[in-house]
Amino acid sequence: MYRQLFMAMALCLCGPALAQTPDTVFLDQLTWDEARDAIAGGKTTIIIPTGGTEQGGPHVVLGKHNYRVPVFADAIARQLGNALVAPTMAYVPEGGLDPATGHMRFPGTITLPDPIFRQVLEYAARSLKLHGFKNIVFLGDSGGNQPGQTAVTAVLNAEWAGSDVRVHTFVNYYRGDPEADLALMMKMGVTKEEIGGHVDVRDTSLLLAAAPNMVRMNKLAAGDGKNGIRGDARRASVEIGRALMDTTVTRTVQEIRTSIVESRKK
Repeated sequence: MYRQLFMAMALCLCGPALAQTPDTVFLDQLTWDEARDAIAGGKTTIIIPTGGTEQGGPHVVLGKHNYRVPVFADAIARQLGNALVAPTMAYVPEGGLDPATGHMRFPGTITLPDPIFRQVLEYAARSLKLHGFKNIVFLGDSGGNQPGQTAVTAVLNAEWAGSDVRVHTFVNYYRGDPEADLALMMKMGVTKEEIGGHVDVRDTSLLLAAAPNMVRMNKLAAGDGKNGIRGDARRASVEIGRALMDTTVTRTVQEIRTSIVESRKK
């Protein structure tokens, strides 16, 4: 009896708190009416993160991009102030199936043909336009995502030229600012030879900043591609990742703001 009474009191006390709209920018953590109210209240920019399920050498989990990009998207959306974040697209072009090419040569990788990936992007954007979003931002965390995002952005912007809706994509989010990033890392002890492009010191450090439990620190290694690594990950650290993350978020926020203004001059 006492237990039932305690539970009833706890529910009464917690009820109002549980009923409140959460402090989140993630669309899939809102109810439909909360989403409606957020859009009506001015949150008319939506970020569509695209990740990927691909090999990351012996030390990085297959879901690297899907763990990392939502963390970056969250920070970007909060800095923008008027943005929400759509669910991350976990399946993207990763290589061919028969014969296996690219990352598909490693177990666990999942690929989509580029035309299908583009269709998913397109219909996600069309759905979000229908609901009232004015700026749709593709945020691609993987290299294979960039051509499809660029193509869909061009197609939809041409179609929607007479409307107040624009689509944006930013290759620089993925590739960074090579010179500035290298200079920053060299100040932290990294050499140019350690940069290789895939789960190297830069790539691994960025994941450590976003989701440190997704890196097997006892397996950090170097490689020329045969083990899935291009470059050297052995000096990767949370500190390097956080420094790179700060510059990436700041740069991307500025690029989004600029693109929103410039796209409406055309």
